[in-house]
Formats: sequence, C-alpha cells, structure tokens
Amino acid sequence: MKHSTIKALRLSRAWSQEQLAALSSLSVRTIQRIENGGQASLETLSAIAAAFDLNVADLNVEMTVQPTQDEALNQKIEQAKKRLNREYGFYRALLTWAVICAGLAAINLFTSPGKFWFIWPTAIWGALLAVRGVKLFVLHGWLERRQQQRLQQLLRK
Repeated sequence: MKHSTIKALRLSRAWSQEQLAALSSLSVRTIQRIENGGQASLETLSAIAAAFDLNVADLNVEMTVQPTQDEALNQKIEQAKKRLNREYGFYRALLTWAVICAGLAAINLFTSPGKFWFIWPTAIWGALLAVRGVKLFVLHGWLERRQQQRLQQLLRK
C-alpha cells in the first residue's frame, strides 16, 4: 500500500488527521501510524476507504500528482460557492412564496371575503419551505456525517 496515497487524499480534501479519524471511526494515532508507513488491517483500510468514498483497492494506487494547498483551498472555495448558491436559492424561493401568497390572499379577500381558501396553499408551501430551510441551515453537516457513519457500519458487517 502506498502510504502517501492516504495522506494525499486527505490533503486534497483539506482534512486534518483528526477529521479523517472521526470520519473513519479510527483513532488519530492510527491515522498517523498509517501515514508514516505503518501496517494497517483490512478493516482499518476499509474504514479509511469508506471515508474517502473509494474502494480499498483504490488506496493501493499511487497518486500521480500530489495535491497542493492551492488545490485544497480551491476545493473549499467551490464547496462554499455551492453552499452560497443553495442559500440564495432558498431566499429566492422564500421571497417568491411571500409575493405569491400575498397575491392569493388579495384575490381571495376581493373575490370571496367569507371564505379563506388562500390559507391552505400558504400553509402547505410554507411548511415545505420550512423543511427546506431546516435541512439547509440546521441539519446540513449532520446529515453528511450520519450518512458517512452508516456507510462505515454497513462496511464493517
């Protein structure tokens, strides 16, 4: 196994040894030992491969290009841009919801003031937006970590 491959993969994702250890459910000392040329069991390699979303065989291939700090920074910037685009999309959807629901309320109150049917589309659409907002702002990192943990559990069975 090429020990530099694991370190190169870790650095290309701008992960610390602590982050890789947490994602692979291993100790930091184990990650350090493997990166410094120590032996690793198949179970340890499968946990590391799962953290990188690779096969164990892919860890045996030497990386042809060592990632640089610039590449890691560029990857972080791209992730931040994607997150920002998702946030802007949510705010646009929220503004659209407010404008359309206000229009529905006006139409409802002018055409049939005794019946308040506009509440239903407002509430349903609002609930869907609330779920989207919670997923985006509250559960974002948790969902990714939970998926990674579950994948590791399944691989260890």
